[in-house]
Amino acid sequence: MKIYIDADACPVKDIIISEGTKAEIPVVMVTSFSHFSNAEQPSGVETIYVDSGADAADYRIMKLAQRGDLIVTQDYGLASLGLAKGCTVLHHKGFIYTSENIDQLLQTRYLSAMARKGGKRTKGPKPFTSEDKEKFRELFIKIISKNE
Repeated sequence: MKIYIDADACPVKDIIISEGTKAEIPVVMVTSFSHFSNAEQPSGVETIYVDSGADAADYRIMKLAQRGDLIVTQDYGLASLGLAKGCTVLHHKGFIYTSENIDQLLQTRYLSAMARKGGKRTKGPKPFTSEDKEKFRELFIKIISKNE
């Protein structure tokens, strides 16, 4: 198992790196060059930089990910592709994407996009809370513990 992070806007990278390296699971952060950092990463953590174009990180993650890998993303499209490839896919707010919930999430995203295109205002995502972070930590540890 490898852990892939759609890392540009992921607020739980610290948890993933800490718990992933503790469990000796390789962590791969995929991020755009616009987020370049010289920061030293712990052993077992790799950063892959991609162009800043829309979906560049998603395409790279899908090229690298294999059945049984873990992907962390807030992107429903990437989540859908990851599920189809046999990966476990988590959202940073602490829920797991499944074949049962992904269609509803994609449909809601589509309807919101159509409403915005039609000039309507839609609500953005709720703010990320410390409760969300703790919920993610618990789910993440549960998922990677199954791998040990």
